[in-house]
Amino acid sequence: MDDIRSTENRTPRRRKLISKLKTFFLTILTICIAAALIIYPQPALSASLRGLDLWWEVVFPSLLPFFITAELMIGFGVVHGLGALSERLMRPLFNVPGSGGFVWVMGMASGYPAGAKWTADLRKKGQVTRAEAERLVAFTNASSPLFIFGAIAVGFFHDAALGLLIAVCHYGGNFIVGIAMRYYKRSDTSLERNTPPLSWRQAFQTMHTSRLQDGRSVGKLMGDAVTKSVDTLLMVGGFIMLFSVLTELLKQTGMIHIVSHGMSMLLIPETFHIPIVSGMLEMTTGIGSITETNESLLTQLMLVSFLLGFHGFSIQAQIASILAETDIRFKPYAIARIAHGILAALLMIGLFHLYERFSIESIIPLENFHESYVNAVLTFCKHNGPPITILTLGIMVIVKWHRKREKANHYERIS
Repeated sequence: MDDIRSTENRTPRRRKLISKLKTFFLTILTICIAAALIIYPQPALSASLRGLDLWWEVVFPSLLPFFITAELMIGFGVVHGLGALSERLMRPLFNVPGSGGFVWVMGMASGYPAGAKWTADLRKKGQVTRAEAERLVAFTNASSPLFIFGAIAVGFFHDAALGLLIAVCHYGGNFIVGIAMRYYKRSDTSLERNTPPLSWRQAFQTMHTSRLQDGRSVGKLMGDAVTKSVDTLLMVGGFIMLFSVLTELLKQTGMIHIVSHGMSMLLIPETFHIPIVSGMLEMTTGIGSITETNESLLTQLMLVSFLLGFHGFSIQAQIASILAETDIRFKPYAIARIAHGILAALLMIGLFHLYERFSIESIIPLENFHESYVNAVLTFCKHNGPPITILTLGIMVIVKWHRKREKANHYERIS
Protein backbone atom coordinates (compact mmCIF):
# COMPACT_ATOMS: atom_id res chain seq x y z
CA MET A 1 0.00 0.00 0.00
CA ASP A 2 2.83 2.38 0.90
CA ASP A 3 4.51 1.62 -2.46
CA ILE A 4 1.32 2.55 -4.32
CA ARG A 5 0.99 5.83 -2.42
CA SER A 6 4.63 6.59 -3.07
CA THR A 7 4.15 6.02 -6.79
CA GLU A 8 1.02 8.23 -6.83
CA ASN A 9 2.94 11.02 -5.09
CA ARG A 10 5.83 10.72 -7.52
CA THR A 11 3.62 11.11 -10.61
CA PRO A 12 2.40 14.68 -9.86
CA ARG A 13 5.97 15.66 -8.94
CA ARG A 14 7.24 14.32 -12.24
CA ARG A 15 4.58 16.19 -14.16
CA LYS A 16 5.40 19.38 -12.27
CA LEU A 17 9.11 18.93 -13.02
CA ILE A 18 8.41 18.34 -16.73
CA SER A 19 6.18 21.42 -16.79
CA LYS A 20 8.92 23.56 -15.20
CA LEU A 21 11.54 22.22 -17.63
CA LYS A 22 9.22 23.05 -20.53
CA THR A 23 8.79 26.61 -19.22
CA PHE A 24 12.56 26.95 -18.82
CA PHE A 25 13.23 25.65 -22.34
CA LEU A 26 10.61 27.92 -23.95
CA THR A 27 11.97 30.92 -22.05
CA ILE A 28 15.55 30.25 -23.18
CA LEU A 29 14.37 29.68 -26.77
CA THR A 30 12.44 32.97 -26.82
CA ILE A 31 15.40 34.88 -25.36
CA CYS A 32 17.73 33.37 -27.98
CA ILE A 33 15.38 34.38 -30.81
CA ALA A 34 15.10 37.91 -29.40
CA ALA A 35 18.90 38.16 -29.11
CA ALA A 36 19.34 36.91 -32.68
CA LEU A 37 16.86 39.51 -33.94
CA ILE A 38 18.89 42.24 -32.19
CA ILE A 39 22.22 40.95 -33.55
CA TYR A 40 20.97 40.35 -37.13
CA PRO A 41 18.24 42.98 -37.68
CA GLN A 42 18.83 43.51 -41.43
CA PRO A 43 18.68 39.82 -42.50
CA ALA A 44 15.62 39.35 -40.26
CA LEU A 45 13.89 42.34 -41.84
CA SER A 46 14.70 41.09 -45.36
CA ALA A 47 13.35 37.62 -44.53
CA SER A 48 10.20 39.11 -43.02
CA LEU A 49 9.62 41.21 -46.15
CA ARG A 50 10.08 38.12 -48.34
CA GLY A 51 7.41 36.36 -46.32
CA LEU A 52 5.14 39.41 -46.57
CA ASP A 53 5.62 39.58 -50.35
CA LEU A 54 4.71 35.88 -50.69
CA TRP A 55 1.62 36.36 -48.54
CA TRP A 56 0.09 39.48 -50.06
CA GLU A 57 1.12 38.80 -53.67
CA VAL A 58 0.17 35.11 -53.93
CA VAL A 59 -1.23 33.43 -50.80
CA PHE A 60 -3.93 35.97 -49.86
CA PRO A 61 -5.44 36.66 -53.32
CA SER A 62 -5.27 32.99 -54.37
CA LEU A 63 -6.84 31.54 -51.20
CA LEU A 64 -9.39 34.25 -50.38
CA PRO A 65 -11.91 33.33 -53.15
CA PHE A 66 -11.87 29.66 -52.06
CA PHE A 67 -12.33 30.56 -48.40
CA ILE A 68 -15.23 32.95 -49.04
CA THR A 69 -16.93 30.54 -51.46
CA ALA A 70 -16.62 27.69 -48.96
CA GLU A 71 -18.11 29.81 -46.16
CA LEU A 72 -21.06 30.71 -48.43
CA MET A 73 -21.56 27.07 -49.41
CA ILE A 74 -21.62 26.06 -45.75
CA GLY A 75 -24.09 28.85 -44.90
CA PHE A 76 -26.40 28.08 -47.83
CA GLY A 77 -26.47 24.40 -46.88
CA VAL A 78 -24.70 23.21 -50.05
CA VAL A 79 -22.19 21.24 -47.99
CA HIS A 80 -24.98 19.38 -46.23
CA GLY A 81 -26.64 18.49 -49.53
CA LEU A 82 -23.39 17.35 -51.16
CA GLY A 83 -22.51 15.49 -47.98
CA ALA A 84 -25.72 13.49 -48.19
CA LEU A 85 -24.82 12.43 -51.74
CA SER A 86 -21.14 11.79 -50.94
CA GLU A 87 -21.87 9.47 -48.01
CA ARG A 88 -21.80 6.39 -50.26
CA LEU A 89 -18.24 7.28 -51.38
CA MET A 90 -16.60 8.84 -48.31
CA ARG A 91 -17.82 6.34 -45.73
CA PRO A 92 -16.49 3.15 -47.40
CA LEU A 93 -13.20 4.75 -48.48
CA PHE A 94 -12.23 6.96 -45.55
CA ASN A 95 -14.76 6.19 -42.79
CA VAL A 96 -15.86 9.83 -42.58
CA PRO A 97 -19.27 11.44 -43.27
CA GLY A 98 -20.21 12.61 -46.73
CA SER A 99 -19.55 16.24 -45.81
CA GLY A 100 -15.87 15.25 -45.72
CA GLY A 101 -16.01 14.98 -49.51
CA PHE A 102 -16.44 18.75 -49.74
CA VAL A 103 -13.45 19.32 -47.43
CA TRP A 104 -11.32 16.85 -49.41
CA VAL A 105 -12.02 18.37 -52.83
CA MET A 106 -11.85 22.01 -51.73
CA GLY A 107 -8.73 21.30 -49.66
CA MET A 108 -6.93 19.94 -52.72
CA ALA A 109 -8.14 22.77 -54.95
CA SER A 110 -7.16 25.63 -52.65
CA GLY A 111 -4.19 24.15 -50.78
CA TYR A 112 -3.24 24.10 -47.12
CA PRO A 113 -4.41 25.02 -44.50
CA ALA A 114 -7.91 25.06 -46.04
CA GLY A 115 -8.67 21.40 -45.19
CA ALA A 116 -7.95 21.99 -41.50
CA LYS A 117 -10.10 25.13 -41.41
CA TRP A 118 -13.18 23.44 -42.86
CA THR A 119 -12.66 20.30 -40.79
CA ALA A 120 -12.58 22.49 -37.68
CA ASP A 121 -15.79 24.20 -38.85
CA LEU A 122 -17.53 20.85 -39.29
CA ARG A 123 -16.39 19.80 -35.82
CA LYS A 124 -17.65 23.03 -34.24
CA LYS A 125 -21.05 22.48 -35.87
CA GLY A 126 -21.15 18.89 -34.57
CA GLN A 127 -21.27 17.32 -38.04
CA VAL A 128 -18.28 15.02 -37.37
CA THR A 129 -17.05 13.24 -34.27
CA ARG A 130 -13.61 13.93 -32.83
CA ALA A 131 -12.14 10.76 -34.37
CA GLU A 132 -13.74 11.49 -37.76
CA ALA A 133 -12.31 15.02 -37.69
CA GLU A 134 -8.83 13.63 -36.91
CA ARG A 135 -9.14 11.19 -39.82
CA LEU A 136 -10.36 13.97 -42.09
CA VAL A 137 -7.66 16.52 -41.26
CA ALA A 138 -4.97 13.89 -41.89
CA PHE A 139 -5.64 13.69 -45.66
CA THR A 140 -7.55 16.84 -46.67
CA ASN A 141 -4.57 19.22 -46.42
CA ALA A 142 -2.62 19.12 -49.66
CA SER A 143 -0.77 21.48 -51.94
CA SER A 144 -2.87 23.22 -54.58
CA PRO A 145 -2.45 22.33 -58.28
CA LEU A 146 -1.51 25.97 -58.93
CA PHE A 147 1.45 25.70 -56.55
CA ILE A 148 2.59 22.31 -57.90
CA PHE A 149 2.35 23.19 -61.60
CA GLY A 150 3.18 26.88 -61.36
CA ALA A 151 5.65 27.44 -58.54
CA ILE A 152 7.39 24.03 -58.49
CA ALA A 153 7.24 22.53 -61.99
CA VAL A 154 7.53 25.75 -63.98
CA GLY A 155 9.12 28.12 -61.47
CA PHE A 156 11.74 25.80 -59.91
CA PHE A 157 12.24 22.89 -62.35
CA HIS A 158 11.40 24.90 -65.53
CA ASP A 159 9.50 21.89 -66.89
CA ALA A 160 5.69 21.94 -66.87
CA ALA A 161 5.53 18.20 -67.65
CA LEU A 162 7.03 17.43 -64.25
CA GLY A 163 3.99 19.03 -62.63
CA LEU A 164 1.80 16.07 -63.58
CA LEU A 165 4.31 13.59 -62.14
CA ILE A 166 4.68 15.52 -58.87
CA ALA A 167 0.90 15.96 -58.58
CA VAL A 168 0.19 12.24 -59.07
CA CYS A 169 2.72 11.32 -56.37
CA HIS A 170 1.50 14.04 -54.00
CA TYR A 171 -2.23 13.38 -54.29
CA GLY A 172 -1.68 9.62 -54.58
CA GLY A 173 0.25 9.59 -51.31
CA ASN A 174 -2.47 11.66 -49.67
CA PHE A 175 -5.15 9.24 -50.91
CA ILE A 176 -3.26 6.26 -49.45
CA VAL A 177 -2.94 8.12 -46.12
CA GLY A 178 -6.72 8.67 -46.17
CA ILE A 179 -7.36 4.96 -46.80
CA ALA A 180 -5.01 4.02 -43.94
CA MET A 181 -6.60 6.54 -41.56
CA ARG A 182 -10.00 4.88 -41.96
CA TYR A 183 -8.75 2.29 -39.47
CA TYR A 184 -7.82 4.96 -36.91
CA LYS A 185 -10.28 4.54 -33.99
CA ARG A 186 -12.44 2.55 -36.37
CA SER A 187 -15.22 1.91 -33.83
CA ASP A 188 -15.66 5.63 -33.14
CA THR A 189 -18.09 6.84 -35.80
CA SER A 190 -21.13 9.07 -35.95
CA LEU A 191 -24.69 7.83 -35.71
CA GLU A 192 -25.11 8.58 -39.42
CA ARG A 193 -22.96 5.57 -40.31
CA ASN A 194 -25.95 3.37 -41.07
CA THR A 195 -27.98 6.10 -42.77
CA PRO A 196 -28.86 4.97 -46.33
CA PRO A 197 -27.62 7.19 -49.20
CA LEU A 198 -30.09 9.92 -50.12
CA SER A 199 -31.57 10.71 -53.51
CA TRP A 200 -31.06 14.04 -55.27
CA ARG A 201 -34.46 15.25 -54.06
CA GLN A 202 -33.71 14.28 -50.45
CA ALA A 203 -30.26 15.90 -50.71
CA PHE A 204 -31.86 19.16 -51.91
CA GLN A 205 -34.33 19.02 -49.03
CA THR A 206 -31.43 18.53 -46.61
CA MET A 207 -29.69 21.55 -48.13
CA HIS A 208 -32.84 23.68 -47.87
CA THR A 209 -33.46 22.69 -44.25
CA SER A 210 -29.85 23.46 -43.36
CA ARG A 211 -30.10 26.96 -44.90
CA LEU A 212 -33.27 27.70 -42.94
CA GLN A 213 -31.68 26.48 -39.72
CA ASP A 214 -28.68 28.74 -40.32
CA GLY A 215 -31.03 31.72 -40.39
CA ARG A 216 -28.55 34.36 -41.59
CA SER A 217 -29.48 36.78 -44.36
CA VAL A 218 -27.39 36.89 -47.54
CA GLY A 219 -25.76 40.16 -46.46
CA LYS A 220 -24.92 38.85 -42.99
CA LEU A 221 -23.59 35.60 -44.46
CA MET A 222 -21.34 37.43 -46.94
CA GLY A 223 -20.01 39.68 -44.20
CA ASP A 224 -19.26 36.65 -42.00
CA ALA A 225 -17.59 34.87 -44.92
CA VAL A 226 -15.25 37.81 -45.60
CA THR A 227 -14.32 38.47 -41.97
CA LYS A 228 -13.74 34.79 -41.08
CA SER A 229 -11.70 34.20 -44.23
CA VAL A 230 -9.55 37.30 -43.71
CA ASP A 231 -8.98 36.45 -40.03
CA THR A 232 -7.69 33.01 -41.03
CA LEU A 233 -5.47 34.43 -43.78
CA LEU A 234 -4.01 37.03 -41.41
CA MET A 235 -2.97 34.18 -39.14
CA VAL A 236 -1.46 32.34 -42.13
CA GLY A 237 0.49 35.45 -43.12
CA GLY A 238 1.88 35.82 -39.62
CA PHE A 239 3.19 32.24 -39.62
CA ILE A 240 4.73 32.64 -43.09
CA MET A 241 6.67 35.72 -41.96
CA LEU A 242 7.64 34.15 -38.62
CA PHE A 243 9.13 31.00 -40.11
CA SER A 244 10.80 32.94 -42.91
CA VAL A 245 12.61 34.95 -40.22
CA LEU A 246 13.43 31.84 -38.12
CA THR A 247 14.95 30.10 -41.14
CA GLU A 248 17.10 33.14 -41.90
CA LEU A 249 18.23 33.41 -38.26
CA LEU A 250 19.28 29.75 -38.28
CA LYS A 251 21.40 30.45 -41.34
CA GLN A 252 22.93 33.63 -39.89
CA THR A 253 23.80 32.03 -36.53
CA GLY A 254 25.17 28.85 -38.15
CA MET A 255 22.71 26.67 -36.19
CA ILE A 256 21.36 25.27 -39.43
CA HIS A 257 24.75 23.62 -40.10
CA ILE A 258 24.66 21.92 -36.69
CA VAL A 259 21.16 20.58 -37.35
CA SER A 260 22.04 19.47 -40.87
CA HIS A 261 25.11 17.57 -39.66
CA GLY A 262 22.84 14.91 -38.18
CA MET A 263 21.52 14.07 -41.64
CA SER A 264 24.81 12.37 -42.51
CA MET A 265 23.55 9.44 -40.44
CA LEU A 266 20.57 9.12 -42.81
CA LEU A 267 22.93 8.72 -45.82
CA ILE A 268 21.56 11.91 -47.40
CA PRO A 269 24.08 13.68 -49.68
CA GLU A 270 25.68 16.68 -47.99
CA THR A 271 24.43 18.94 -50.78
CA PHE A 272 20.88 18.47 -49.53
CA HIS A 273 21.47 18.93 -45.78
CA ILE A 274 20.76 22.65 -45.54
CA PRO A 275 17.93 22.65 -48.16
CA ILE A 276 16.12 19.86 -46.30
CA VAL A 277 16.41 21.61 -42.93
CA SER A 278 15.17 24.83 -44.55
CA GLY A 279 12.34 22.93 -46.23
CA MET A 280 11.25 21.28 -42.99
CA LEU A 281 10.93 24.76 -41.50
CA GLU A 282 9.47 26.57 -44.54
CA MET A 283 8.61 24.32 -47.46
CA THR A 284 8.93 26.75 -50.39
CA THR A 285 12.41 27.91 -49.40
CA GLY A 286 13.68 24.33 -49.09
CA ILE A 287 12.20 23.21 -52.40
CA GLY A 288 13.80 26.15 -54.18
CA SER A 289 17.20 25.27 -52.66
CA ILE A 290 16.86 21.59 -53.62
CA THR A 291 16.23 22.41 -57.28
CA GLU A 292 19.39 24.55 -57.35
CA THR A 293 21.66 21.57 -56.58
CA ASN A 294 23.47 19.51 -59.21
CA GLU A 295 22.22 16.15 -57.92
CA SER A 296 20.19 13.76 -60.08
CA LEU A 297 16.67 14.77 -61.08
CA LEU A 298 15.15 11.70 -59.39
CA THR A 299 16.80 12.55 -56.05
CA GLN A 300 15.56 16.12 -56.28
CA LEU A 301 12.02 14.98 -57.11
CA MET A 302 12.00 12.47 -54.24
CA LEU A 303 13.01 15.11 -51.68
CA VAL A 304 10.57 17.66 -53.12
CA SER A 305 7.77 15.08 -52.89
CA PHE A 306 8.70 14.36 -49.27
CA LEU A 307 8.66 18.06 -48.33
CA LEU A 308 5.32 18.57 -50.08
CA GLY A 309 3.84 15.72 -48.05
CA PHE A 310 5.51 16.81 -44.79
CA HIS A 311 4.26 20.41 -45.30
CA GLY A 312 7.01 22.04 -43.25
CA PHE A 313 6.69 23.28 -39.67
CA SER A 314 5.37 26.64 -40.90
CA ILE A 315 2.22 25.07 -42.38
CA GLN A 316 1.98 22.57 -39.53
CA ALA A 317 1.99 25.48 -37.08
CA GLN A 318 -0.82 27.15 -39.05
CA ILE A 319 -2.88 23.97 -38.88
CA ALA A 320 -2.09 23.44 -35.18
CA SER A 321 -3.37 26.97 -34.50
CA ILE A 322 -6.63 26.23 -36.33
CA LEU A 323 -7.13 22.88 -34.57
CA ALA A 324 -6.42 24.49 -31.18
CA GLU A 325 -9.87 26.11 -31.36
CA THR A 326 -11.44 22.63 -31.22
CA ASP A 327 -10.83 19.33 -29.43
CA ILE A 328 -9.17 17.84 -32.55
CA ARG A 329 -5.74 16.48 -31.63
CA PHE A 330 -2.69 17.49 -33.64
CA LYS A 331 -0.76 14.21 -33.20
CA PRO A 332 -2.66 12.10 -35.83
CA TYR A 333 -2.15 14.87 -38.39
CA ALA A 334 1.59 15.11 -37.59
CA ILE A 335 2.08 11.34 -37.96
CA ALA A 336 0.12 11.39 -41.22
CA ARG A 337 2.48 14.07 -42.58
CA ILE A 338 5.52 11.86 -42.12
CA ALA A 339 3.67 8.95 -43.74
CA HIS A 340 2.51 11.17 -46.62
CA GLY A 341 6.05 12.42 -47.28
CA ILE A 342 7.49 8.89 -47.34
CA LEU A 343 4.68 7.51 -49.52
CA ALA A 344 4.99 10.38 -52.02
CA ALA A 345 8.77 9.82 -52.27
CA LEU A 346 8.27 6.06 -52.83
CA LEU A 347 5.65 6.72 -55.50
CA MET A 348 8.10 9.07 -57.19
CA ILE A 349 10.68 6.27 -57.39
CA GLY A 350 8.15 3.96 -59.02
CA LEU A 351 6.65 6.46 -61.46
CA PHE A 352 9.79 8.33 -62.49
CA HIS A 353 10.91 5.50 -64.78
CA LEU A 354 7.52 5.65 -66.53
CA TYR A 355 8.01 9.41 -66.92
CA GLU A 356 11.38 8.81 -68.57
CA ARG A 357 10.10 6.05 -70.83
CA PHE A 358 6.88 7.73 -72.02
CA SER A 359 6.57 11.34 -73.06
CA ILE A 360 3.81 12.99 -71.04
CA GLU A 361 3.37 15.62 -73.75
CA SER A 362 2.23 12.85 -76.10
CA ILE A 363 -0.63 12.09 -73.72
CA ILE A 364 -1.43 15.59 -72.38
CA PRO A 365 -0.25 18.65 -74.35
CA LEU A 366 1.77 20.68 -71.84
CA GLU A 367 4.07 22.57 -74.20
CA ASN A 368 2.54 25.97 -73.60
CA PHE A 369 1.03 25.14 -70.22
CA HIS A 370 3.03 27.74 -68.31
CA GLU A 371 2.34 30.40 -70.94
CA SER A 372 -1.39 29.87 -70.52
CA TYR A 373 -3.32 29.18 -67.33
CA VAL A 374 -0.64 28.90 -64.63
CA ASN A 375 1.45 31.82 -65.84
CA ALA A 376 -1.66 33.97 -66.27
CA VAL A 377 -2.83 33.29 -62.70
CA LEU A 378 0.61 33.85 -61.16
CA THR A 379 1.12 37.06 -63.16
CA PHE A 380 -2.30 38.33 -62.13
CA CYS A 381 -1.57 37.60 -58.44
CA LYS A 382 1.86 39.26 -58.64
CA HIS A 383 0.55 42.46 -60.24
CA ASN A 384 -2.85 42.70 -58.55
CA GLY A 385 -2.31 40.75 -55.32
CA PRO A 386 -1.27 43.71 -53.08
CA PRO A 387 -4.21 46.00 -54.03
CA ILE A 388 -6.66 43.09 -53.67
CA THR A 389 -5.23 42.33 -50.23
CA ILE A 390 -5.41 45.96 -49.10
CA LEU A 391 -8.95 46.39 -50.49
CA THR A 392 -10.17 43.23 -48.75
CA LEU A 393 -8.62 44.25 -45.44
CA GLY A 394 -10.34 47.63 -45.79
CA ILE A 395 -13.71 45.94 -46.43
CA MET A 396 -13.21 43.72 -43.39
CA VAL A 397 -12.45 46.74 -41.16
CA ILE A 398 -15.61 48.51 -42.40
CA VAL A 399 -17.77 45.40 -41.84
CA LYS A 400 -16.41 44.87 -38.32
CA TRP A 401 -16.85 48.57 -37.45
CA HIS A 402 -20.43 48.53 -38.77
CA ARG A 403 -21.28 45.43 -36.73
CA LYS A 404 -19.73 46.87 -33.60
CA ARG A 405 -21.80 50.02 -34.07
CA GLU A 406 -24.98 47.99 -34.57
CA LYS A 407 -24.26 46.08 -31.35
CA ALA A 408 -23.71 49.31 -29.42
CA ASN A 409 -27.00 50.76 -30.74
CA HIS A 410 -28.79 47.54 -29.83
CA TYR A 411 -27.54 47.67 -26.23
CA GLU A 412 -28.51 51.34 -26.00
CA ARG A 413 -32.07 50.54 -27.10
CA ILE A 414 -32.31 47.71 -24.55
CA SER A 415 -31.03 49.88 -21.71
